[in-house]
Amino acid sequence: MVQLNQDFINSIADDLPSELSLDDFIAYCDKPLRPSLRVNTLKISSDRLKARLENAGWELAAIPWCEDGFWFNAPAEIQPGNTVEHLQGLFYIQEASSMMPPTALFDQLAMPSAVLDMASAPGSKTTQIAALMQNQGLLVANEYSSSRTKILHANLGRMGVSNTAMTHFDARVFGEYTFEAFDAVLLDAPCSGEGTIRKDPLALKDWRQSDIDEIAATQRDLIVSAFMALKPGGTLVYSTCTLNKQENHQVCHYLKQQFADAVEFVSLAGLYDGADKALSEEGFLHIWPQIYDSEGFFVAKLKKIASVAPLSTANIKPRKFPFAPVSSKQFQAVNSELGKLLNYRFEQHRLWQRDDEIWLFPAGIDPLLDKIRFQRLGLKLTEVSKHGLKLQQEAISALAHDADTIELDERQAIEFLMGRDIALNANEKPRGECLVAWQQIPLGMVKHLGTRLKNQLPRHQVRDNVSSSSACI
Repeated sequence: MVQLNQDFINSIADDLPSELSLDDFIAYCDKPLRPSLRVNTLKISSDRLKARLENAGWELAAIPWCEDGFWFNAPAEIQPGNTVEHLQGLFYIQEASSMMPPTALFDQLAMPSAVLDMASAPGSKTTQIAALMQNQGLLVANEYSSSRTKILHANLGRMGVSNTAMTHFDARVFGEYTFEAFDAVLLDAPCSGEGTIRKDPLALKDWRQSDIDEIAATQRDLIVSAFMALKPGGTLVYSTCTLNKQENHQVCHYLKQQFADAVEFVSLAGLYDGADKALSEEGFLHIWPQIYDSEGFFVAKLKKIASVAPLSTANIKPRKFPFAPVSSKQFQAVNSELGKLLNYRFEQHRLWQRDDEIWLFPAGIDPLLDKIRFQRLGLKLTEVSKHGLKLQQEAISALAHDADTIELDERQAIEFLMGRDIALNANEKPRGECLVAWQQIPLGMVKHLGTRLKNQLPRHQVRDNVSSSSACI
């Protein structure tokens, strides 16, 4: 049962719109969340995945503010996170409200060449942005927590994201080090999490106003940094999963007070049908749980309509960059061996080498290479050894959409994801290294030995428990 701190109830009652009931708010806080997912359009269309899941007995209902988002009910015996589709990266289990900030960021926005996601882990919004960018351009994904960067990287790999460079900083540095460098910025700010009570009944048990004051001070610093990193004419979306106005409306007004006419609030009234139910007088979306039967959330969209003076000048120390552009010979080998296997044509300027590794960098990264240190640049394409080039799993996930593959059935796909070899019905001529797929979506690499397919899925990606999306298999 949900436990609400009385101080929180007293505080939130002051922020609750007059048309909403405090009793309804408390009642919805005690209701379980409807599960929801977002289709990963980097790998499959929404119509195609929706048909596949519905044929397997799932019930899906469209989420109004995300054309690729669905509330779902899976058959009782199905664990959605263990299905082949989930492990293939065909969908992300994502709370419905959290799909709104990327939708708002890209609404009526020309395709940006450089986007910054200032607080990225675990990757739900980052992978949504990558899909909206169609894996084009540059997406810088920052995460301050070192323990969460591993989760972020794993989700980027699973979802087939190739245009992302990861950083690991306190996001307050971006305004100084990448001044006016990005076309669009998402700041899904760290917050008190008041809107997450339906996931965690104890989230507000120890709520304190002093904590809110401290968090809001950090948020003000972060939104200034985000604004400074934004190009003139660029778009900033500020969001939280909390409910009080101090962490939401007041943070946005603080930015406008600091930069006056350079900040324009952009109304989200037309973002989706029914947005008026959550609309503030500024055009922000203040989403209470009872409005859409969702998590509590806040989303504001702002535009930078004029350049501003930098607050300080970064003292960037020269450093040795550990990568070098690939040689023409190495580029030819990559295109000849891996390009043929993946049915993908590489661009030489995006291939960089570090020791025995070749990486595919995001397009447009060059201007930032001497401005900030990156934890991970693009995706690791291959390792170079005396035996040739060893294609990496993350490259298969992101680049093998048009490759020739050996089609597995669902049982074989489950066996593959559990790290097992696949027996062949007949003794065939060995074909060497091949890619395998299920329903035309690549799964990984095997070595075709004639009588069996020797599994080459990396050990750290092997799953002990993989299930069908259907109760009937």
